[in-house]
Amino acid sequence: DKINRSNVSELGFAWEYDARNTISRIPKRLKATPIVVDGIMFTSGAWGFVYALDAKTGKELWKYDPKVDATYLRRACCDAVNRGVAVWMGKVYVGTLDGYLVCLDAKNGAEIWRKDTFTDRTKAYTITSPPQVAGSIVMIGNSGGEYGVRGYITAYDLQSGEQKWRFFIVPGDPKNGFESEEMEMASKTWDPSSHWA
Repeated sequence: DKINRSNVSELGFAWEYDARNTISRIPKRLKATPIVVDGIMFTSGAWGFVYALDAKTGKELWKYDPKVDATYLRRACCDAVNRGVAVWMGKVYVGTLDGYLVCLDAKNGAEIWRKDTFTDRTKAYTITSPPQVAGSIVMIGNSGGEYGVRGYITAYDLQSGEQKWRFFIVPGDPKNGFESEEMEMASKTWDPSSHWA
């Protein structure tokens, strides 16, 4: 209620933060929506960098460098973008372009755990989407459908990073069997000569 019709015209520029990184000299696009918790703004940048800023001043409190394998940019359809972080109970969760889900300490950006989310590193998987927290798990999906990889969502324990479950979005090659009855049923709707991932 502090911003209303009578004072909205008085809003102006407060601060900016340079989110360039050490992986690429070429500026990358920013696509994340920042999250503010207790006066601290958390946001992600290209590749899966994470920034914690004082929301009032823009002063950097800490920065996390995911040390991404830059060759994964060749597998990404749409640049090294990252669409955001999840913040919950003193932890920040982020996916990296090269397929890791990372849990950070919200106070200082220290890495608590890091998990490889890819089922096959020979294929064109990437991660550009934000993780989602639900109950005691954090979930992340993969990117790469443009290059024929098989989509899935994986859930990890918020505290330990232990994998809890994985759900495939589409069926795999019938010759390799199916993870569930649902995938077997779904496979019947696909052309038998499909390019199975």
